[in-house]
Amino acid sequence: MRLHVPIHLRWGDLDAFNHVNNVALLKLLEEARVRAFWRPAAGEDAPPTAVLDPSLGAGVLTLIARQEVEYYAPIPYQRRPLDVQLWFGKLGGSSIEVCYDVLSPADAGGAQILYARASTTVVKADGATGRPLRISPLERAAWEPYLEDTAEFTHRR
Repeated sequence: MRLHVPIHLRWGDLDAFNHVNNVALLKLLEEARVRAFWRPAAGEDAPPTAVLDPSLGAGVLTLIARQEVEYYAPIPYQRRPLDVQLWFGKLGGSSIEVCYDVLSPADAGGAQILYARASTTVVKADGATGRPLRISPLERAAWEPYLEDTAEFTHRR
């Protein structure tokens, strides 16, 4: 099962070649991750995977240990949100492999275009010590339904 996180583009995400810049794509993935992990504020909607407390007082950091992106097609500016499909490739003791397919808008009609595939290894860490924190039973229960095979990259060597 996958989460579908709609992410709007901003004009500033484009580069001189009139498509989404590679650095901007990492920011779009970050936005999808935040929406998937962080508990919502009162009155906000969020997926069932959003179980992490985003407040500074929570003492939990989510650190990026690794990222990989494979680009399939340039992402043009569009007003409808991209369909960022997100799932978990691995749940370790303190790390999570987040996988993504970045697709054209789901409501565009016809077949969706796969723009990029990516994976991010996120490590939970103690905010005071920086040491890894174990994934809690509550977090594991929220994330396991979205566990699938890890993202496959076609041009990996």
